[in-house]
Amino acid sequence: MRSFLSIVLVFSSLTVLGWGKTGHRVVGDIAYWHLDRKAKNEIHKILKHEHLNMVGNYMDFIRSNDDYDYMTPWHYCTIPDGKTYEEVGTPEQGDVVATIERLVKELKSKQFTHGTELENLKYLVHVVADVHQPLHVGNGEDKGGNDVKVEFMWEKSNLHRVWDSGLIDYQQLSFTEYTKWINHVTTEERDQWQSDGIDVWIQEAMGYREAIYDIPENGRLSYEYNYKHIGTVNERLLKAGVRLAGILNEIYG
Repeated sequence: MRSFLSIVLVFSSLTVLGWGKTGHRVVGDIAYWHLDRKAKNEIHKILKHEHLNMVGNYMDFIRSNDDYDYMTPWHYCTIPDGKTYEEVGTPEQGDVVATIERLVKELKSKQFTHGTELENLKYLVHVVADVHQPLHVGNGEDKGGNDVKVEFMWEKSNLHRVWDSGLIDYQQLSFTEYTKWINHVTTEERDQWQSDGIDVWIQEAMGYREAIYDIPENGRLSYEYNYKHIGTVNERLLKAGVRLAGILNEIYG
């Protein structure tokens, strides 16, 4: 059996972005609408001319610079089928769970291991979204679905890319239109989602694994796959935004 560390190293050799540009903007936009007034004002002071709905892609943009290669493992975690996060443990390089926990702690204390408060806020917006993309809680067998070659709407792709951006982009909505479509949550749902720990977020992602990998032998995904899974995509985006807002309200509210 391969060690967990070896799984992480194999996974990290591949570009894993976690939601596409639209998905990250939707998460940031939803979070903005659920901030309390004080948190919103404090975040405005930090971001200045930037907006919460536009900074979530920063952590992907800087990957073009080799100086940031050490951040690659921060985007995901790996939990083989039948295992729990506690059983596999946190790799030495860190993962998305450890990164979220560290960022929250450092944003509260203002003592940063890497970069400035502005940069760390951008990182947090990104990684909270990433952990809600189900294939960023990988099974350790196929690099988070990157090795699963498929056709999506008659174009060559892979399963990871379908979930990062294919399903979202197929809706042909701007990120603000997408937010208006899905940003509907009751007070009870909001309170429950924001009280859920990261362990719950991971369990939710793993709970979708069987359905996500239920694909035809020919690998052709089209209208039926979209019909079956767009609701899951929208739920993950909505929960990510609402939970991000809860964290930011806790830090800055």
